[in-house]
Amino acid sequence: MKKWLLVVLFTCATSQAAEHGVKELSSGRLLLKSGEIAVGISPAPEKIERVLILIHGRLRNAQTYLQSGEHAAELAGQSATTLVIAPQFLNETDVAVHPVADTVLRWQGNEWMAGGESTAPFRLSSYAALDEIIARLGDRQQFPQVKQIVIAGHSGGAQMVQRYAVLGHAQSGLDAAGVQVRYVIANPSSYAYFDERRPVAFSHAGCPDFNRWKYGLTDLPAYAEGQTATQLQESYLKREIVYLLGQQDIDPNHPALDKSCEARAQGPYRLARGRFYFDYLKRLQPQGLNQQLIEVPGVGHNGDGMFTSPEGQKALFGP
Repeated sequence: MKKWLLVVLFTCATSQAAEHGVKELSSGRLLLKSGEIAVGISPAPEKIERVLILIHGRLRNAQTYLQSGEHAAELAGQSATTLVIAPQFLNETDVAVHPVADTVLRWQGNEWMAGGESTAPFRLSSYAALDEIIARLGDRQQFPQVKQIVIAGHSGGAQMVQRYAVLGHAQSGLDAAGVQVRYVIANPSSYAYFDERRPVAFSHAGCPDFNRWKYGLTDLPAYAEGQTATQLQESYLKREIVYLLGQQDIDPNHPALDKSCEARAQGPYRLARGRFYFDYLKRLQPQGLNQQLIEVPGVGHNGDGMFTSPEGQKALFGP
């Protein structure tokens, strides 16, 4: 563990000047081949059998998600064997406000959600950064007892997790080590479809980008090079994925809801969009879909409420 993780400690002050940047920088750093990524990380248990990777949303508030993950593990009785990691995909605005070493990766705006490349210190897809983190967790010398990696996100983070599940490169090392990978996608604003079918009628002429990435498979990022649409669909349908939907996430005017025509073609609000997408997948896989949709009663667009609910605990830590 110590060979991989370098923890850099400093004071994280929240200032008024940071209103357009992230409020809190995570103090941890994960060393990657192309620089290092900011990260929040829980105290490592003696026996790490599961690693929960939680992806923040547009606010890039990794520490908030770290706390939610730790709380969910505690409620589920899994703290003794679960390591929680919350990567922080900083952007250029954050770096302009907070002092950050030149070696720390940063992206432009929200491009990290869709697999965009970092702006410094090297060009690296956010998905490639996740690849490196996940591959390292399958290293039996550093993590000899890991049996499961859970990659989860809420809202904007769920958008990233869903798209990463579409494009993510094969991890042969994990397969060889017998490490199970699960994706938990909670309340995203939209999904990546594999063809031009959409559940809501719309004007193709008035919404010409409805099938462009990140809503469809046209104009994929460089990270996806060499993968065909058929291969991506086949790979996605084989992944272990849980769609976690809040039954009260039904506000079509929610301030953080994607209201573009591309997103509206997927449904009026997040709960409907998630239900429509799951039905769409079942049509793609009529012989039976090896994925789950779990709804959380009484919870709307609230990451902590979703992950700490009994249903959220089942999605994150269940068999």
